[in-house]
Amino acid sequence: MKLSRSTHMPTQLLFALAGLTLFAFAGRAQAHCEVPCGIYADQLRFEQMLEDQKTIAKAIAQINALAGKNDAKSANQLARWVATKEQHATHTQHIIAQYFMTQRIKSSDKAGYAKKLAAAHAVMVAAMKTKQDAAADTAVALRNAILDFYRAYEGKEPKLHSHD
Repeated sequence: MKLSRSTHMPTQLLFALAGLTLFAFAGRAQAHCEVPCGIYADQLRFEQMLEDQKTIAKAIAQINALAGKNDAKSANQLARWVATKEQHATHTQHIIAQYFMTQRIKSSDKAGYAKKLAAAHAVMVAAMKTKQDAAADTAVALRNAILDFYRAYEGKEPKLHSHD
C-alpha cells in the first residue's frame, strides 16, 4: 500500500517539533550558555559556588558521622553523601571553567588577568581537594578560595547573600 504525502506530514511535523523542543531545552541544565548573549550574573555565580561549598561542608560532616557505622542504611547514606560532595565540587569547578575562565576573565585585562587566573585556579584546586578528602578543613579552604577569587575578580570585599 502506497501512503499519500498527506499521511507523512503529521509524522514529519511531529519529529520536527520534537527536535526543536530538544534543541530549545538542551542547554538549560548548564550554569550559563556559552553564546555572547550579554546576560551575565557574576554575583549569582559566586553565591552558587558558596552554596556548593556549604553543601560540601555538610556532606563532609555527614560522611564523618556515618563512617564508623556498619548497617546497610548508613552505608547507603554514606554513599549518597559522597556522591553529593563530588557533585557540588564538580559544579564549582564547572562554574570556574565554563563561566569565568571561558567567558568572563579576559586576557585584555592586563592589570588583573594573572591575579584572576591564579585565584580561579586556586578555587579549582580547592574543589578537587574536597573530592579527595573528607576533612572539614578542605571545605573551609574552598570557601576561602572562593572569597579570594571574588576579591581578585571584583576588586573589593565580598558582599554576598548568605543562608547562614
